Amino acid sequence: MRMLHTKKSPVLVSGLLGILVCFAVFADETVELDKEFNKGFNTEFDKEFDKEFELLSDDRPVPNQVVHPSWFKASFLDLGDDLKEAKEANKTGIAVYFGQKDCAYCRTLMEVNLRTPDIARYMRKNFDVIPLDIWNSAEVTDLQGNVLTERQLAIREKTNFTPSFIFYDLDGNIALRLRGYYPPYAFRAALKYVVEGFYKEESLQAYMDRADPPGKFELEEMNGQPFFERSPYVLDRSHFRAERPLVVFFERKSCHACDILHTEPLAKRSVLELIEQFEVVQLDVDSDVPVLTPNGEHLTARLWAKKLGIFYTPALVFFDQSGKEIIRLDSVAGQHRLQGVMRYVLTGAYKKYPTYLEYRFGRMDTY
Repeated sequence: MRMLHTKKSPVLVSGLLGILVCFAVFADETVELDKEFNKGFNTEFDKEFDKEFELLSDDRPVPNQVVHPSWFKASFLDLGDDLKEAKEANKTGIAVYFGQKDCAYCRTLMEVNLRTPDIARYMRKNFDVIPLDIWNSAEVTDLQGNVLTERQLAIREKTNFTPSFIFYDLDGNIALRLRGYYPPYAFRAALKYVVEGFYKEESLQAYMDRADPPGKFELEEMNGQPFFERSPYVLDRSHFRAERPLVVFFERKSCHACDILHTEPLAKRSVLELIEQFEVVQLDVDSDVPVLTPNGEHLTARLWAKKLGIFYTPALVFFDQSGKEIIRLDSVAGQHRLQGVMRYVLTGAYKKYPTYLEYRFGRMDTY
């Protein structure tokens, strides 16, 4: 037994102490990161919104102004290999990013969300981010071994709006899709939803309702518009074809993003000229007001929003004259994007182009 107490034993003890110290430091850093990230949910919300909407006050294309963070992965575009490497690095999974180099919303993601320290650190810690350009023809091997171009993959995954993310867990399952730009508070919540495994138990809508991220003013009423139809909300189109397409604004009281929509894009004459060609209804996602939905169901506004999976407000859902959903805008939308979607619906282009992304490829003046 005495042979264990040789001159080597202090080295062993020292080594063990070193490992314990390293583990303690790592654990402490992880705790501090989690504290910092959770603190982000209580940051001054208005400043975040001011910065992002300053950038998106003009959401037209911004030629070659999108610069990815240096920590985005330089991938060989084999997602199976990327997932394997993420697992070896003890990540939560991979995040496939769909963007374009002249996208104002992508620029805002890079300059607002991903330059917010707690978000950047949390994302780097938990995901390898693989950037794709929806216009590129480089080949990508998906997790099933299929080889497609970046553009074909974007179309297949119905990436209608950039920036978009698909988050995969370590088993190769899709944990979450985010289509379009979301402000930092919502983006934080989405990351936490994936990292902490809530996607296995509940919808993002249910999680967001529980998390109740900040960003609210104390307002008693929603924003009104003269083009909103009044109740009762009889939207049934399942028996008789309507004359005009329908757009439903899902909003809520005390919603700063809703305020921006009404004071910015909806104040533009060019937008109003298009929206007047729709039947337009505004619903409060927290209200129990009765609604006869486009497919003939009797629901409340709250239950219909839940059934549609609305997790962000404002969300605009477009229906054709027969009550079929065409497309939805459930992320931040400025004047240019909103006009593009309305033209897509009003011209009937959705009949030729099943996804808005294909329509955008066919028309260079859409975005």
